[in-house]
Amino acid sequence: MASDHPILSRENTLSQLPPEYPSDAQDQISQLLSTTHLNRVVILDDDPTGTQTCHDISVLTDWDVATLTAEFASASRGFFILTNSRAYPPNQASALVREICENVRAAATSTSQGVDIVLRSDSTLRGHFPLEADVAQAVFGPADAVILAPFFYQGGRFTIADVHYVAEGEDKLVPAGKTQFARDASFGYSSSNLRDYVREKAPGRFEGENEGLVCSVSIADVRKGGPARVCERLVEVPRGGVVVVNAAAESDMHVFVAGLLLGIRSKPPITAAELGLSVPRTTGGLILAGSYVPKTTAQLDALIHRAGGADQLSVIEVKVEDLISSAENADKAVRQAVQDTESHLASGRDTLVMTSRKLITGEDESSSLAIGANVAGVLVKILQQIQTRPRYIIAKGGITSSDAATKGLNVKRATVIGQAVSGVPLWRCDEPSARHPGVPFVVFPGNVGGEATLSELVKAWY
Repeated sequence: MASDHPILSRENTLSQLPPEYPSDAQDQISQLLSTTHLNRVVILDDDPTGTQTCHDISVLTDWDVATLTAEFASASRGFFILTNSRAYPPNQASALVREICENVRAAATSTSQGVDIVLRSDSTLRGHFPLEADVAQAVFGPADAVILAPFFYQGGRFTIADVHYVAEGEDKLVPAGKTQFARDASFGYSSSNLRDYVREKAPGRFEGENEGLVCSVSIADVRKGGPARVCERLVEVPRGGVVVVNAAAESDMHVFVAGLLLGIRSKPPITAAELGLSVPRTTGGLILAGSYVPKTTAQLDALIHRAGGADQLSVIEVKVEDLISSAENADKAVRQAVQDTESHLASGRDTLVMTSRKLITGEDESSSLAIGANVAGVLVKILQQIQTRPRYIIAKGGITSSDAATKGLNVKRATVIGQAVSGVPLWRCDEPSARHPGVPFVVFPGNVGGEATLSELVKAWY
């Protein structure tokens, strides 16, 4: 209760905490964001002040499905929706949040995107908790856990040993339950300890056998154990739990977020059934290979010689010597490759179009680059002229993938829908202006995977 926790000296209290985590967790966050499949973050802000520490992010004050769909179609990682629900009584706030969540779900579904909901509320604990979280879960399904993190450095809000404090005057840390905010007519409370606050706001829900559902990540976890320890603590939380986050510096929240991201399981590779690949097969899949790194060559060899592969895979090799000997020979090679590829795809056979594996270089760096560009350009020409819609497209190699997407398929904007195999992105472009819109497009780096990875992917999607 409020009376159980004394007012503290801010300076003395903060100085007695363990030293802040020595590494900059923001670097790890950036790395994790670039390598982890994440849902779009939609922040429901119950009061207009919620963007006070943000920049370069959209705020929506309207939430009809059309508006939300347009926002999901943008390239942003997330956006705010100003609900102003704190101004409404519980029944109206519940109806409002449900309407918004249902519209968000509809817009996300129509754009094939996942969603993570953040409920931004008051750092002095005034708001519809746990009502809004309950409503969001009623729409999107049960969450693994609810994170309660009211830390706000700029406003002087700190959570230490699970007790939430509000800085007042020059050097006071006042337990939240002793402040004027706790006496709010609409959202009053008495508990300063956030575990007790959760139980106070959800009477009976976290008592008895459910008492262990309210957990916390301590400052010692954050500062001594870093992101790895935070991840361990989160994994230990029972499903349906509430996690109190202790923080007394912005770096503490950086470490917590890095640990949270570590705990997000990678989305498993997408199967042929999930992609909706046609069964029975009406056309074959198309594999384009231009990369010359040794791993690609080994993967192509494994694909060509895999058991049963001869009955399922057609191989078209375009000789680099023909491509660089003369424009006439290059045009002839392209026409023949297009004709053969069309025939094989239309018959339902997966088709590999690859450049010959002997690496041909020029007299200097400039001429070698020119040869490489010429070879990549030929694969683009082949792709541009193929009229049969492939079952899927795999582009092997960075340059090959880039040129195939932008020049061969006229992709202006695509959605990364997941991974074809670990570390291999799977795109889909639904733009009407693109060639073969909706066909799964695999961006297969030249140096990723083992020797059998490409072969196993083609076999899995057969």
